[in-house]
Amino acid sequence: MSPAHDLIFVSMENWDAHWRRNQFLCAELTRRDPSLRVLFVGLPRNFSYSLSRGRLRDFDQIATYPAPGFDRVTVTHAPKWLPDSLGPARRINEWLMRRHVRRIARRVGLLRPVLWLNPHHAVHMAGRMGESACVYDITDDWTTLTQSPRLAELTRRQDAELCRRADATIVCSARLREMKAPLARHLYLIPNGVDAAHYARVLDPVTAPPPAVAALPKPVFGYTGTIHPDRVDVGLVAELARAYPNGSVVMVGPNFLSAADNERLRSFRNVHLPGAAPYADIPATMAAFDVCITPHRMTPFTESLNPIKLWEYLAAGLPIVSTDVAGFRDFPDLVRLARTPAEFVAAAGAALAEGRAKVDARRAAVATHSWAGRVDEVEAVIGSCLARRAATRAEPPAPVDAKGAARVA
Repeated sequence: MSPAHDLIFVSMENWDAHWRRNQFLCAELTRRDPSLRVLFVGLPRNFSYSLSRGRLRDFDQIATYPAPGFDRVTVTHAPKWLPDSLGPARRINEWLMRRHVRRIARRVGLLRPVLWLNPHHAVHMAGRMGESACVYDITDDWTTLTQSPRLAELTRRQDAELCRRADATIVCSARLREMKAPLARHLYLIPNGVDAAHYARVLDPVTAPPPAVAALPKPVFGYTGTIHPDRVDVGLVAELARAYPNGSVVMVGPNFLSAADNERLRSFRNVHLPGAAPYADIPATMAAFDVCITPHRMTPFTESLNPIKLWEYLAAGLPIVSTDVAGFRDFPDLVRLARTPAEFVAAAGAALAEGRAKVDARRAAVATHSWAGRVDEVEAVIGSCLARRAATRAEPPAPVDAKGAARVA
């Protein structure tokens, strides 16, 4: 991409130490093009929420700043003054967001940028940001997330409208491709990827786990990723902990479980929820694992995923146990699958006995799934969008009859 096609990258997550798909893509794009600039739009500064809880210090937060370590990535957070529960308030918030992003884009010198939209609720920005093309990147089936019927219907409408309006719709899983095929004008499948070299350190003898994880009783069954009730089967985790009372189950990641679910897990002295770890520290944390686990619920929502942890677990080379969910079932020789708690516990035991027999096979399986390769595909999609727009602008005007009305050929 040329400097004239920088990026406004609207994310569902902030730019922080816990890297996800959006940061991997932006980092690789800027690494390979020294002229590319990115305006990364994180979560809004929710002033209505802060006021309702008396958190006045939130008003002092810096709204716009360079991403740490990436001087050509500018991170910004639009203001949100009203709750979205009412339609008029939501539209005011949307107007404020567009105005803020346009102002910051001018400040950093973006000219005719590509607009990359990750959230379905950013549909209001499509066609209104002076963009040279609009890309909608879907990583989860948000239409099946647990939410109120009103929000579910709003999500469905926003998602469908953005699929229709975007120059390209990118999905990360085969299930999402099936779902969006009737809606999207131009649809592409680009799964998640991995920096294999980053995870090669997991089994390196010189890699020392953090002391708190290194001290956990063996065997250690480890999970990395978001701990969310729509993803994690808390009952299955409890069953694994019950089966290995002298071992450890450690769940590393942002924790969105309910108070009741957290209390249930913490009632087991061998279940550990240390919170999120920075991306840079994940390999060292995983060095303490004996088995990588994915105790995901088997639902339409998880069926839409292409979990980043799949590629990271494979790159680490450790034994893997997962429920029978999308992505993991594509590697039956390298992942032990289970559909019930009893099967999961049995698979965990078999994985422990396996040891390091399949390290090389797992690492070979991710050789063609790098983030660099995924960005090759992203650049090709953006190039196609720009070419289609250029061709549309180059088309001759429709013939006009004597009354000045355009005729349809």
